[in-house]
Amino acid sequence: MDVHPSREMVASGQRGGRNRKTQAHIRIWSTETLLTLYLFGMGEFEVGVTAVAYSQMNGGSYVLAVDGGRERILSVWQWQWGHLLGKVATMQEDMTGAAFHPLDDNLLITHGKGHLTFWTRRKDGFFERTDIVKPPSRTNVTCLQFESDGDVITADSDGFVTIYSVDSDGSYFVRMEFEAHNKAVTSMVMLSEGTLLTGGERDRRIVAWDSLQNYKKITDTKLPEIFGGVRSIYPQRPGRNDGNIYVGTIKNQIVEGSLQRRFNQVVFGHHKQLLGLAVHPDDDLFASAGHDKVIAMWRKHKLIWSTQIAYECTSLAFHPFGVVLSVGTADGHLIVLNSESGAMVATVRVCGSILSCQNFAPAGDMLAIGSQNGSIYLFRVSRDGFSYKKSNKIRGTQPIAQLDFSTDGYFLQVQTGDYDLVFWDIRNLSVEKSPVTMKDTKWYSQTCTLGYLIAGIWNNRYYPSTSMISTVNRSAAHDLMIVGDTEGYLRFFRHPCVSAKAEYHEEKVYSMQISCARFLFNDRCVVTAGGSDATLMLWDIVDD
Repeated sequence: MDVHPSREMVASGQRGGRNRKTQAHIRIWSTETLLTLYLFGMGEFEVGVTAVAYSQMNGGSYVLAVDGGRERILSVWQWQWGHLLGKVATMQEDMTGAAFHPLDDNLLITHGKGHLTFWTRRKDGFFERTDIVKPPSRTNVTCLQFESDGDVITADSDGFVTIYSVDSDGSYFVRMEFEAHNKAVTSMVMLSEGTLLTGGERDRRIVAWDSLQNYKKITDTKLPEIFGGVRSIYPQRPGRNDGNIYVGTIKNQIVEGSLQRRFNQVVFGHHKQLLGLAVHPDDDLFASAGHDKVIAMWRKHKLIWSTQIAYECTSLAFHPFGVVLSVGTADGHLIVLNSESGAMVATVRVCGSILSCQNFAPAGDMLAIGSQNGSIYLFRVSRDGFSYKKSNKIRGTQPIAQLDFSTDGYFLQVQTGDYDLVFWDIRNLSVEKSPVTMKDTKWYSQTCTLGYLIAGIWNNRYYPSTSMISTVNRSAAHDLMIVGDTEGYLRFFRHPCVSAKAEYHEEKVYSMQISCARFLFNDRCVVTAGGSDATLMLWDIVDD
């Protein structure tokens, strides 16, 4: 991704999908409206776009792109017209980036593992190649910047910064080299007054160097561990010398501050697989939790609190009174948190397996937890959700994926990992041998992806391809249903939905499985979690 010199547009490249409609391409979109303005490169990229950059001298009229295919083809485009001006196979396997030289739109630089190469584009579209770093060099060039006179600054995975100048014959040579960080330098930015900022992933340090005084160190700061290491740095107001910067971190957070004052969190995000999602029963709050061991409480877009625990989180549920939040973990612990403050209330050892799903009974006096070992654990709940006592265990053989209580609290419907639907009478812990007798049972929630009233979401005649449903949720008014699948499609149905001809509204924003989708308590919004891409999205429901 790269920002246009005018700062009004962004170019972003994406990987190819599985069909012709989702081929790899580049989009130019507005930073104000987020609407796509131009689209080009369809059919030209093999795997996906791994690097993209605007030219500087001609005001951003050109865009370069690097294809992720075997030959790593570097191409130059006049993006307003979608014209391909030239391309060349770089044959570089581990490429980490590419850029135009700021003083020459026909000079392009690519870099990566054992690789720093200058490409001069001739008028006939062919490229001349000059290797500055090449195998057997083990230098992994991680990022690139330029001095005002055009000298090239590179940083590498060993923590060194190198400055290349040009001699009278036009050949590049190393002017100076110095150690900036303990390990890899992941980001560099040259400020307008000549200060170079470098950021490290491992040491979490941001260091300022004076390029006008032979890169004398000015000052440095270290990010707190809760933010993580530096992934990218950008000035808050480019062109101003106030020293305020934004920092993107490896823990999927954006913080703001300067080297003179402390950094504050601007954007929080999960940075590992996101599986847990729960909505408050009578407020527009929702909670998210994932393998990053962080549980976060949100009110719409605003983060209310976040807390870190010692275990990877796999499932979440609010008590019906909304005062506590129960968290299932990957190693079989149940963590109970106060939903107002995020303070830990209780920890219960359930089993030695992943707690993949959980739900409270409508009265709030029982909690059912489904495990990957195939068992369902029933807990007596008292003191409005602050006290838990194990009461029973239902043994099974297949991993439990979802479970729901009936409105009277007497039955459980349980969906297994193999997409079997089983009904249990929890009064005598017996399985219902004739499922047809459960046809008219009213369910307090609908998170199982199978059922009599939702049969129409499977093998729908309007689906573009066979769809494996990964998450379902029914609205509080029982009239709508949100459905997510393993291909990243989000579909909106009427409830009940018993016909394969049922119509729906569809959105495709996730590239992989949607792990969870939930209506907020008033049915005005839907929140979705993207699983492996850790993306959390909030949707408004609008009347057509």
